[in-house]
Parts: sequence; structure tokens; C-alpha cells
Amino acid sequence: MFNALSGMGGGGQVDHTAANNANTALYTTFAVFGILGGGIYNILGPRLTLFAGCSTYVLYAGSFVNYNHHHSQTFVIVSGALLGVGAGLLWAGQGAIMTSYPTTKRKGTYISMFWSIFNMGGVIGGLIPFILNYNRGEANSVNDGTYFGFMGFMGFGAILSLAILPPSEVIRDDGSVCTHSKYSNVATEVVEVLKLFMNWRMLLIVPAAWGSNFFYTYQFNNVNGELFNLRTRGFNNVFYWGAQMLGSIGIGYLMDFSFQSRRKRGILGIMVVGFLGTAIWGGGLANQLRYSRDHVPEKLDFKDSGAAYAGPFLLYFSYGLLDAMFQSMVYWVIGALADDSETLSRYSGFYKGVQSAGAAVAWQVDVHRVSYLNQLIVNWVLTTVSYPLLLLLVIMGVKDENIV
Repeated sequence: MFNALSGMGGGGQVDHTAANNANTALYTTFAVFGILGGGIYNILGPRLTLFAGCSTYVLYAGSFVNYNHHHSQTFVIVSGALLGVGAGLLWAGQGAIMTSYPTTKRKGTYISMFWSIFNMGGVIGGLIPFILNYNRGEANSVNDGTYFGFMGFMGFGAILSLAILPPSEVIRDDGSVCTHSKYSNVATEVVEVLKLFMNWRMLLIVPAAWGSNFFYTYQFNNVNGELFNLRTRGFNNVFYWGAQMLGSIGIGYLMDFSFQSRRKRGILGIMVVGFLGTAIWGGGLANQLRYSRDHVPEKLDFKDSGAAYAGPFLLYFSYGLLDAMFQSMVYWVIGALADDSETLSRYSGFYKGVQSAGAAVAWQVDVHRVSYLNQLIVNWVLTTVSYPLLLLLVIMGVKDENIV
């Protein structure tokens, strides 16, 4: 639901400033609590960690209802900062579950399963503004009902998290247990989190982590938000998040079943994503050369714009495909570095923390009106630099057999 809300550009508002500043606050606190989240997860367990994290999303969506009526950024920004704390808890817990609960040979499948469920939320979330604003072709900001729809789904998801089993009670298909440790303590987790900053495996992941949410600002605000009218942005997001489902399933299958050797599967996956990423960002460059901040074309509509709509829509669809493939590939690499819940919760938290620090910078880049072309180039360079470093990590850090 949060993805769908962000995907409309500016949180569904004509003026992106409030959402951009809220996202800066969000990803600043997310950067801290993403890194700390793995340790908190190991202390509190999945139920409390995920419930506390999910609850903050409801408040954030509600802050835009307030903004619709009072146009004050304060509540939106404070809610964004609190959401960053909750998101750090949610994503550290989610990363630990996704990478440690499956068997070694099925991590790609579980990652793609998660990503499909995750982006089904985005598909449904895209339908909410599309349906509720369908007859408001000239509208710029979404109505209150749209935000209430998001809040209902978010609240239901928070309650569902209370049903999740702790890792000590999860038995894998091969009979092994996710972890034999039932709890941790603050001192242990502080030391282990600090060690991550000197872990060469995590240092090689930093460029991929920094760049993996950096492009959202550009894609949501400056492609979907700039080129399309309100109802078409919701329509586009249905396909953007649908493309993510396809991308995650494809790369998950490739990285689980393409070769017997786990290392070879990792190398192939990175090369495939690198090739597609180069092609898609190249298409993005061709599209970006047609407009700028000072020369924005007339808004496109999925019903009325005809052939002019097809190219930008296909590009936005491809951005969604690439996002899922890129992040699923990185999660697969993280999952291949260890096999226990405690370690992988810390690795996932570190990844999300660095990712969020990059995102905080990206939202301010847009606030300071950096040119669209320069934003695209930075995004392209960040993802491209990460591919050889991930290849090196797979070659040096991923073993073909599971050594206990």
C-alpha cells in the first residue's frame, strides 16, 4: 500500500514538496532503525517487531488526509519520521524470514514468493486511486477516500503479522530448524551490528543497497508523476507492481534452478539483471531527452492519448520489472552468505539501512530541483557499479555446498 501511495508521485498531491520532505525524514530514521532492526528482531521476535513496524504505516497514510484539509507539512513529516522507525523494524524482520526460513536450494523461490505477495499489495493499491479517481480526469490530488482505503489495508496487514511463528518453531522441508537460539540480548546485538561496518561482505553490497531505492524518487515523481494525469498514474501503478511480480518470479526461478552450482546461479543472475538494466536505463535516457523540468509535455491519459501513451507506459512497466529483478537478486546473494536467522536478520537490516540512507538523499535531490537528466544518470551509474562488486561477492563469499 505504501508503494502504491508513493507511486502516484508526491503521495498523490499536486505539490510534491510535503511528500518529498516526509520521505527524507522517513528514510533518515529508516537508515538508523534498518541497521538496528536486525538486533531488535532478534530480541523481540517476529510478532512484536512486525506489528510495531506495520502500525506506523497507517498513521502515515492518515497524515495525508490531514494535509488535504490543512496543507500543513508538520504532521506529514513527523509521521514520515515515525514510519522510518517502523519500516526499519518491518524490513529487518521480513528480510530475516524471507532469507532464513527456506532451505538453501529454495531461497530464490521464497524471495520471489515474498516479492509477488508484496507487489500484489502494490497492484491492489494502484487500483484504489484508479477506481476512486476515475471520473476526476482533471484532478491533481487524490480524495480522502483513497487514503482511507490505504489505511484499511495497512491496518489489516498489521493485525495479520501477529500470526507469524518465531524462527525457533519453524521446521524446514528438510527437517532442519531455522535457529536454535530463542532470544538474544541488547549487548550482543550492539556488538554484532557494529561488526557489520567492518564486514567485507557488507561493504561490497553498499553500492547496490544505496542505489536500490534511489531511483524511486525519479521514477515515481519525475516519470509517472510528471508525464501522466492522476487516474492514469494509478492505472500505471497496477502494471508497475504487476511487472515486479513477473520480474521476481523470473529471477527467482533462474537463481534456484538454472545450474547445480549455487555460485554459477548467482553469477548468471547478476549478469542477466545487468544486461536488462543497461537496456532499460538506455530506454529511459531516450525518453528523458524529450522533456525537462522547464519543458514538461502535456499530461498523458491512458484512454485519450493513443499511441503517445504506449512508449512512456512501457518504460514505466520496465522500470518495475527491473526493480524486482535487481532487489530479488541482491536478497538472493544476501541469503546465500549465511543460513541462520540471527545473522541474516542483521545482514538484511544493514542492507535496508544503507538503502534508506540513499533514499533519504534521493528525495532531497528532487526537492532541490536537480535536473531530471542528471537524476537518471546518477541512478544508472549506481546500479551499474554494483554489478561487478556483487559478482566479486558471489565468487568470494558464496559456497556451492551448505557447510554446517
